[in-house]
Amino acid sequence: MHTPHYPSDEEDPMGAADEGRQWPDEASVDNARTTLLQLLARAGVPSDDARQLIGLLEAGALTLAHQELSGGVRSAPGDKGEPYESGWLDGAGYLLEELGALAERTLVGVVGADAQPGPAGERPRAGRMEVERVRVALTPLYLSFAAVSELDPEATDEVLVAVLGTMSPRQRAGYAGRLTEFAATHRTRLERLFSTFGPGSAITVHGRYSLLHSATSIAVLERLLVASQELRQEWDAAELPPAWLDGLTNAWNASV
Repeated sequence: MHTPHYPSDEEDPMGAADEGRQWPDEASVDNARTTLLQLLARAGVPSDDARQLIGLLEAGALTLAHQELSGGVRSAPGDKGEPYESGWLDGAGYLLEELGALAERTLVGVVGADAQPGPAGERPRAGRMEVERVRVALTPLYLSFAAVSELDPEATDEVLVAVLGTMSPRQRAGYAGRLTEFAATHRTRLERLFSTFGPGSAITVHGRYSLLHSATSIAVLERLLVASQELRQEWDAAELPPAWLDGLTNAWNASV
């Protein structure tokens, strides 16, 4: 009686591959990117904005992978002697450097090189997607201290454009992380600030403390501490109320 022969993994490369890691290939990644671009286009997102978001995600994934691999102590697998371990570590270090370089190139491809400001100190005006990214970062931070913002949405956009005007496109790409760190570092002081001057306090939304009724206040405070002169220049250029900055500064100083 004939016994059917079934190929082993060694004889059937496809079967062996199916049992291993199944990573998306180039065509599948391009398909996912194109699909996302088309879905965003249907939602009314301009293609340039959509490509920027996707590019930031790609650069971010590479950066986070580099950080994770850099954080651990590397050691060669098995016990094959010092020459093998030394060569393995050199190879791993080289690959890690290449991964970092790839992350850098990907980010530069999205936001450009981090060039110096122009002769008059001007930086590229913040675009719609950059403003929206800051808004998304600020909202949960603000709601951890105060109630929903009551400031006029148009004024909110103008404030955020002024805030982003103090940074290069590359700095804007990482601003959500900076805001999160700022809120964590100054949490106790921010809690006192909003409880005394923000929504729910006796302070009205109209007046010099208006910004404390808006999520933008956290970004403005961060810039006042880090880039005060640049912020005031952008503030004046946007013709925003000087009293808002003065009121926020006074409230911050009173919350020590």
